[in-house]
Amino acid sequence: MASLQTTAILSSSFSSLTKVNASIHVPIPKPPRLVPSRKLQIDEFSGCGSMDTGLLEKNPITRKIYDDLYSPSKRSNKAIIHLYAILDAVADRIEMHTNIGQQRNNWNNLLLNSINMITLTATAMAGVAAATSGDTSPLLALKLSSTLLFSAATGMSLIMNKIQPSQLAEEQRNATRLFKQLHTQIQTIIALENPTDEDVKGWMEKVLAVDRAYPLPLLGAMLEKFPAKYEPSVWWPSSQYQYHRRSKTHAQERNGWSEDLEMEMREVIQVIKEKDLEDYERLGNIALKINKSLAIAGPLLTGIAAVGSSFVGNGSLAALVPLMAGSLASAVNAFEHGGQVGMVFEMYRNCGGFFTQLEHTIEATLGETDSEKRENGEIFEKKVAMKLGRSVSELRQLASKSAACRMEGIAVDEFASKLF
Repeated sequence: MASLQTTAILSSSFSSLTKVNASIHVPIPKPPRLVPSRKLQIDEFSGCGSMDTGLLEKNPITRKIYDDLYSPSKRSNKAIIHLYAILDAVADRIEMHTNIGQQRNNWNNLLLNSINMITLTATAMAGVAAATSGDTSPLLALKLSSTLLFSAATGMSLIMNKIQPSQLAEEQRNATRLFKQLHTQIQTIIALENPTDEDVKGWMEKVLAVDRAYPLPLLGAMLEKFPAKYEPSVWWPSSQYQYHRRSKTHAQERNGWSEDLEMEMREVIQVIKEKDLEDYERLGNIALKINKSLAIAGPLLTGIAAVGSSFVGNGSLAALVPLMAGSLASAVNAFEHGGQVGMVFEMYRNCGGFFTQLEHTIEATLGETDSEKRENGEIFEKKVAMKLGRSVSELRQLASKSAACRMEGIAVDEFASKLF
């Protein structure tokens, strides 16, 4: 009886479930209607299959992107392929210069701390040796140890002053910034313009010019750290700013250019030459002289201390020489490399190069006789203003002030740049 009741209950339950399920109608989706259209071959990029582009046919924006991407002109333009290859090389250089710049900054910190610790330890040993009386074995050991440590500090200081790790790190930072600029500019050219083989050649020259301006190797290709005089950095090819003298026939107001704008740009060039470039040349020469003096003084003092420590114990004056020379050497090294005087000199060189490049850019633009071949005048004016840290109105005021001071025969009392 129990089994019969259970069977009856289960059968009634299943029958009720069947009724409930029968009352719920789930619509079965119809298969999407395939629109006969072109298909975007994703496998060309990711190795996957194809994807229907019916949505592309309905959306005019995506259809335009699709047409531009697969147009015969894009596929047959080898210049774009070459620019992408240059873009990959530039990205690799950015990574290299970033890593090497961090490494050389670590060199500066580690070598500075090591040399100062060695110098101070040798100075302390020389002082203990001077306090030890008699020609005993401890006195000889202290004298020998102090001499060896001072000699090691002299050699390490010579190497460090020769390569200038702080200046090397600044060079790599500047190279990284310049390669990032090139990377962005190449991307803009690919996106907005139709590049040619001449564009590819020009961008290759720009990349190689930065390579020559900021080389990676230390032996053979390293920049001279103590040149005879200050000279701005040059990281652009010489052929980039070749221009022809403009013939003054009539006022041109095409492509955003006018006679007033040309006069404004010429006044800006004069201010850059008379104020900014001269000031950075003066500061660069001062930093170069200080760096040379400190680079000579540090090893010289540790060398004197090494020689003087060998005569410790022969009198009170002989003990003073290594103590004073070692202390001064530590102070000199700390000021030179802790203050990163070489980095300051390289920073002045880079700033001078920035103003020199800006001057050449303006002169080359004004030297183009056909205004239609120039960059748009209004855009060019905004670019110059932004590079100098000014608004367009402030740039025009600077040009007016420069022209007024020139007429009165006095020098303008304002720098062109507000950034540096």
